[in-house]
Order: sequence, then structure tokens, then C-alpha cells
Amino acid sequence: MAEVEKAGVRLEKILVTHGHFDHAAAVGRMARELGLPIEGPQQDDRFLLDAIPQWCSQFGFPPGEAFVPDRWLEEGDEVGFGEQTLQVHHCPGHTPGHVIFVHQGAQIAVVGDVIFKGSIGRTDFPRGDHATLLRSIRERIWPLGDAVTLLPGHGPTTTVGEERRHNPFLQGAYG
Repeated sequence: MAEVEKAGVRLEKILVTHGHFDHAAAVGRMARELGLPIEGPQQDDRFLLDAIPQWCSQFGFPPGEAFVPDRWLEEGDEVGFGEQTLQVHHCPGHTPGHVIFVHQGAQIAVVGDVIFKGSIGRTDFPRGDHATLLRSIRERIWPLGDAVTLLPGHGPTTTVGEERRHNPFLQGAYG
């Protein structure tokens, strides 16, 4: 919130890529306190959103609360704010309901935990699936084009081209 204040912007909504507690634990409280709607993820992540309090407790995070988004998102949906429009792509694998947000004009994609600089999302949490994650990357991220900047949920930015060429988890049969 300090960064929002410093930037002098007005929040219109909260976009959620997936239901893991490290990304969504504060969403319910923020939406309630700020009077903002929540959009995303895809509804297959409902079980994760429902379990946020338990996950926070188990991993020693501050208390988080379960929530239901105002709008579940699906492949091909669009979300808008201000004069901007983002395309939604359903990218299961890290979680079953993971979505990414793509701004085609700016060539930027908010990819959550699907892909990172030099790595990919883990699939050892409940309902994660490695083969599905790799398929999501091949079918949803590679077609965005090599020049698209990827904004992952953790770590530095990268590009589609950089990851296609150098990501060790995506070489050979997986790339």
C-alpha cells in the first residue's frame, strides 16, 4: 500500500493469478478494507482459496483469510482497468486454476508462478502437475513471442525468448 500511495494511483480491482497463500493470503482483507472487487483465478483453485487460513498457519505466515473472487476467470477472458485491457490465459500445472495476464500492446505478461528466470513453477503441492505445467508453457507462453517480457511472481523479469533458449527446465523435448 505504501507503493500505491507513493505512485499516486487509485486501485480499481485486485487480480489474482492463483490460490497459493503466498500470493493470496491478504487479498480478502485488502478487498474488504479497500472496497475492491477480486478477479481471478480460474475456479479450479477454489480449494486453495478455501484453505488459505490453514496454509498460513502451517507455514508460519501471518493469518490469511479465505475468499471467493467476484469473478472467476477463464481462458480467453479479458480484464480491464483504467484504459488498459489484459488477456487472460488459463495456465494450469503449478495449480489447476492458475491464470496469467497479458498486455499485448506493451508486450508484457504477468505469469505468477508458471515460469521464472531460469526455472518453472513447482508442482509438488496438492493438484500440481508437471506435464500440465510444461504444456501450459508450450501452448500459452511460447506463442506470446520471444520479445514479450515476463513478470513472474518471484524473482527477476525475463523474456519468452530468453527462457525458450536458456531455461534448463524447458530444453529438449520440453521446450
